[in-house]
Amino acid sequence: MAAQGTGAIGASYRWILAGNHPSGRISPTQSRHFGHRLDDAECRLHIQGMNRPETIGKIAKICVYCGSGPGNDPAFVAAATAFGTIMARNGIRLIYGGGGDGMMGALARSVLAGGGQVTGIIPEFLTSREHALRGAQELIVTKDMHERKRTMFEMADAFVAMPGGVGTLEELVEQLTWVQLGRHKKPVLIANIKDFWQPLSALLDHMKALDFIRTDLDFNLLVAERVEDILPVLQKAMEAVPESARAMPAGVADKL
Repeated sequence: MAAQGTGAIGASYRWILAGNHPSGRISPTQSRHFGHRLDDAECRLHIQGMNRPETIGKIAKICVYCGSGPGNDPAFVAAATAFGTIMARNGIRLIYGGGGDGMMGALARSVLAGGGQVTGIIPEFLTSREHALRGAQELIVTKDMHERKRTMFEMADAFVAMPGGVGTLEELVEQLTWVQLGRHKKPVLIANIKDFWQPLSALLDHMKALDFIRTDLDFNLLVAERVEDILPVLQKAMEAVPESARAMPAGVADKL
């Protein structure tokens, strides 16, 4: 399956999904900036249209992978803060790694500041190192990283990867692998803030060109250039996923 998103990374992994934007098209200039808020009147009508009763499902909880540090560009923390505000305004619970520092902390505090709900999931050995956020409505402490990732998967309706380090990359790639192997069909999206994920997208194109990602092992990687495009793109993708395809059977999950 070809990947869908906003903007243009390459032939395989980014293209303008006109149906996800009220104007029908997102210009290159718009794709580089935060534009209208998701709760603007025009956007509200667009979301309401996608959430009409006959749609298959509505996203209620999003798992966000992002850095435990802030990075060296203020745009990264600004993007995390902006997305947290959007999640709170749209009544979507944040599922995340539980840390209080960096992008993770900025994202969670933004959701909480907007009156939203937050579930942090963190392994016991990281509670001190990543300064577990104590203000969340729910903090789940797991015995190890595997239990943490399994719990995050089970609780989330969709996944978003914002800028981050090796841990963020590992979590994203694991979800793509599970989708590729047919273990689930929950939407997976990369928030390509300031072209952060451009190198990964180029690598995926390279793998595809060399037939390491074959047609029968392709996957649908969603991409959003702007923070306010994330939720519409995810919701559009969710409409095509039947309830039975969203969950990973317990027996299968135990073997992974």
